[in-house]
Amino acid sequence: MRLAFILTAGLLLFCGQPVADCLTRGTGDMGIIVERAAGSLKVVDTTAHKALFQVKGLGDLSHASAVYSRDGRYAYIFGRDGGLTKVDILCGKIVNRVVQGGNSIGGAISQNGELIAVSNYEPGGVKIFAAQDLSLIADIPATEITDREGKRKGSKTVGLVDAPGQRFAVSLYDSGEAWVIDMKNPAAPKIQRHTGIGTLPYDALITPDGRYYISGLFGQDGLSLLDLWHPENSPRLILQGYGRGEQKLPVYKMPHLEGWAMAGDRAFLPAVGHHEVLVVRQGDWVETGRIKVHGQPVFVMARPDGRQVWVNFAFPDNDTIQIIDTETLAVVKTLKTGKGALHMEFSPRGEEIWISVRDEDEVQVYDTDSMELTHRLPVDKPSGIFFTSRAHKTGL
Repeated sequence: MRLAFILTAGLLLFCGQPVADCLTRGTGDMGIIVERAAGSLKVVDTTAHKALFQVKGLGDLSHASAVYSRDGRYAYIFGRDGGLTKVDILCGKIVNRVVQGGNSIGGAISQNGELIAVSNYEPGGVKIFAAQDLSLIADIPATEITDREGKRKGSKTVGLVDAPGQRFAVSLYDSGEAWVIDMKNPAAPKIQRHTGIGTLPYDALITPDGRYYISGLFGQDGLSLLDLWHPENSPRLILQGYGRGEQKLPVYKMPHLEGWAMAGDRAFLPAVGHHEVLVVRQGDWVETGRIKVHGQPVFVMARPDGRQVWVNFAFPDNDTIQIIDTETLAVVKTLKTGKGALHMEFSPRGEEIWISVRDEDEVQVYDTDSMELTHRLPVDKPSGIFFTSRAHKTGL
């Protein structure tokens, strides 16, 4: 008994907390699924294809996204209501929560895992927090613009991503800018502002190697490309004429640029206002082809090996997924999932893809080799799916 007491006390001193059942597994095959209507998360085991916990009380998750701590234990959830919530996925509980703005549109975690940055529609600008306790480190206001009512306000910030060198990159929707925020010294952020990058940048991505930051432009054809190896140079426009002279279709939902497919030396991206996926050669960023698809693409995502691209679509075609072979550029399979196929997430090595199907209240799991449905998980109005493998990828 005395020996057992000493061992237990030693463990408590070593760990700093009681040894709990929830700490007896790793996080590598875990993830979260956003239950958008309920304001909750399902924590899932991707090997067993089952839910482990439901975490409630996360506020408005209608456009929620998430990033992970380096060890994969903590998920940081960005809610549309301005909420930033730190969730312990091993124990299935909220660790901390702050409401840092009025309307938030996403965020990022720094290269070293110590900082969490959040972009805001209201009041605009970027706020940066300590990952450990969510204390505010920096409050960076956006460029002021005059709105339709003649009032002065901060520009919406969108497309916030982490970049190598302890930096964040962000686009400013109303003022047409791209900023690079250097956080090597958290007490004194350095901001490099690029103005005139294009009209209404609505989202952005960073390439997996962390070099290029690309902003989509809603107000004009084309995209803005910033080379982060040479941030002293101004961004340049690419794909300037892909829709010029053509009648565009209604845009029911803007494509998500962080869902672009990067496969080999090519990028596959949704064409705004067209039922097409554009094929672009990386390096010189020249269009090399177009693939006709079922509807207006929202997410265009590559299997980790780059051999397949999976595409979902905006309303009214959001009951369909199409699969493109990246060698032949042909659509090789069309799946009917049910209405509201909102988000897709590949397993880390690509043998499976998980698809949230909102109107069916389920997540469907497909084998990517056979392209057949293998599992269904009941989830309340699912949207975003985020696996812990994202913890080790730039821009995710």
